[in-house]
Amino acid sequence: MKSMRTIRSGYDVAVIGGGAAGLLAAGRVAEKGFSVILFEKMEKPGRKIRITGKGRCNLTNHCSVEELLEKVRSGKDFIRPSLQAFTPQDTQLFFESLGIPLTVERGGRVFPQSGRAWDIAEALEDYALSSGVDLLTHAEVSRLIITDKHIAGVEVSVHRKKTVFDCKEVLIATGGMSYPSTGSTGDGYRLAYECGHHIESVRPSLVPLELHSRYLRTLNGLQLKNITLTLRIGGDVRQQEFGEMEFTPFGIGGAIVLRISRQAVDALIEGAQVETELDLKPALSPQKLLSRIEREILAAETLTIEQLVRKLVPAKLVAPIIRESGLKPYDEAKELSLTHREQLIRTLKQMRFRVSDYRPFSEAIVTAGGVSLSEVNPETMESRQIRGLYFAGEVLDIDADTGGYNLQLAFSTAWQAAQGITDGGKKQ
Repeated sequence: MKSMRTIRSGYDVAVIGGGAAGLLAAGRVAEKGFSVILFEKMEKPGRKIRITGKGRCNLTNHCSVEELLEKVRSGKDFIRPSLQAFTPQDTQLFFESLGIPLTVERGGRVFPQSGRAWDIAEALEDYALSSGVDLLTHAEVSRLIITDKHIAGVEVSVHRKKTVFDCKEVLIATGGMSYPSTGSTGDGYRLAYECGHHIESVRPSLVPLELHSRYLRTLNGLQLKNITLTLRIGGDVRQQEFGEMEFTPFGIGGAIVLRISRQAVDALIEGAQVETELDLKPALSPQKLLSRIEREILAAETLTIEQLVRKLVPAKLVAPIIRESGLKPYDEAKELSLTHREQLIRTLKQMRFRVSDYRPFSEAIVTAGGVSLSEVNPETMESRQIRGLYFAGEVLDIDADTGGYNLQLAFSTAWQAAQGITDGGKKQ
């Protein structure tokens, strides 16, 4: 597929990657009067956008720049100029200007009112094309052409036929390696590396975790709400999150698991002992929970331990809780000693699971690692190694928590890169 305009052999700017960052930057540069071609190796741009937020697209977060920076895991200082240049509020105004009504939900998460991620992808594609961008799909960039450390063009394979396009600037916005079926297979890392850039270790982020536990089959499919999840590394508490999670055939997933996964993945790679600890009753102190247990026992003289635990946790957790507490399900609850009651309370508030691994890139929301930030000018997003080479989005060593923050990083760096290109890069 290509846009209705005739594809030429030479352009001012070539953008590699038709995702969130690539589409926004291409459209913005073309608006400024530059000739722009966008290369997308899939059959259609914006494929990853179309599946984000479970098909609803959490495109940003309704928060301040400083609040968003607190959610950034890597590249906080680097990303600040971009976020100040194109804030979460700017993102919302931009999409509303494209005719996309938005809604703000719990946690400040911003979605299209339609609930369709497709609308965001289509709006970005329409914006780029209407701004004058030439779009070439099924187009895989095989190498950058560099003369005297300056971009001179790109070599592109279209349906296995290689073609060279002359250009003065190139923006790499290929994304990372998460959801590779959408086209994010690490092409940008290869292109940057071949130009002499250092690539920081690439690994999944915002990804489900695998557990080593005898209870996985029993707990599979269990969803928990309003619980606290603690990440322990080498026995030490590193992070706590409150909210929702679920058990899977392999381990655990859900919002709070994704939030702790960044640190968990890094610790696993380093060979550290990683554990998760569940507090199933975070609203109750141990003393209040003891009082609750005693009330339940007093209310039913013949209550068994199994029946007691059923009153406290979902059915799938009953047997694991009893076993971890060292109790017998059919013993009478009223016969529980204070020591055994305290053991039960500890299990309810400190149930631990050993994390054995993390799930692959195909299940990760974003990629951690990428092009080294020390080699990119944060004011322009231009390479410090190659003049005329720019970066935006997930290909960089930047990532953040779940909640719309990562797409905002993509939009902000894209806007900053577009400004750097149109201003002549302010080269240093």
